[in-house]
Amino acid sequence: MTNTFVKAPFKADHVGSFLRTAPLKEARTAYTNGEIDRAALKAVEDQEIEKLVQKQIETGLKSITDGEFRRAWWHLDFLSGLEGVEEFETEYISQFKGAKTKNKAIKVVGKVAFNDHYMLEHFTFLKEAVEKYGDGSQVAKFSIPSPNMLFTRIQEDEYYNGNSEQFYHDTVAAYQKAIQAFYDAGCRYLQLDDTSWIDFVSEERINAVVEKLGMDVQDIINTRVSCLNDAIAKKPEDMLITMHICRGNFRSTYITSGGYDNISDAIFANLNVDGLFLEYDDNRSGDFEPLKNFTRNDQTVVLGLITSKFPELENSENIKEKIQEASQFIPLENLSLSPQCGFASTEEGNELTEEEQWNKIRHVVQIAEDVWGNK
Repeated sequence: MTNTFVKAPFKADHVGSFLRTAPLKEARTAYTNGEIDRAALKAVEDQEIEKLVQKQIETGLKSITDGEFRRAWWHLDFLSGLEGVEEFETEYISQFKGAKTKNKAIKVVGKVAFNDHYMLEHFTFLKEAVEKYGDGSQVAKFSIPSPNMLFTRIQEDEYYNGNSEQFYHDTVAAYQKAIQAFYDAGCRYLQLDDTSWIDFVSEERINAVVEKLGMDVQDIINTRVSCLNDAIAKKPEDMLITMHICRGNFRSTYITSGGYDNISDAIFANLNVDGLFLEYDDNRSGDFEPLKNFTRNDQTVVLGLITSKFPELENSENIKEKIQEASQFIPLENLSLSPQCGFASTEEGNELTEEEQWNKIRHVVQIAEDVWGNK
């Protein structure tokens, strides 16, 4: 059995998604082409997820995910499973540097609510696999998009007709119910993935979001803080909730660059999450100066110093030096290490091989052991 109390994020952690395996890709293609049914696809997914769980345990990870193997997108699959939300084909909207995503988006067609979401079964399968193959020191970690990914990123809808207050209320209520449902299913480590914060990393993006919403930038930031805090306000005490701030991750490309300066107060002093996964794999993320606003001795900041976008392994001593640099602002015991993002935020995956992916994970585990010991 897994431990009921989770001391996480772990010193060697990860964001969650992994490159889809060849059998999984083949099965998904066969399903799309009508060559196999849903049950046959699920059987392959189950088999590949069990292998993935064993591989994560073998490499020394303590937080174990299903790699998002059942998803096409890190966010749309979950959001379209909420009541009142649908996925649809849209005009080309990709913002990535040099890569094109599929033309998919979500829209609100009714009252937003959470009720019997199909991903609860996904978590249950993962939890049972971790208990089957683990030794009790591992925990099943599940990732879902932040409520901000619904409330702030959705296209104009007809249902709420501009009533943002009601939309906000329903979104928060749906997430409160979702969090409780995952807890009741046994989840003690839940991660909220959020790209909405990239609106504040550069003047260009700040100006764009201010013009779009017609609000003061600080009011926009405060709304995103309150949306998250209200959504997790009723979480059980023994459930740990973290947030990953992402600048985009598709086929080893990104959306934007910029540091955390404009949001450091918000994320370090005002957000009530238990941990923050921050991208710090290159100069696009800025320096560690914003970490000075860290205030909570019960919060962990996970430094994403290892890139998931490229296969080359970072120099271990350079990474250790960066961890020590960050510890000038945040106590070393409140820091952890991870890749900056997942390896496959969408089913296409980043431009590296599976073996190169696992080399990255082993690299994280070894460096973490060197810095913090076997924790």
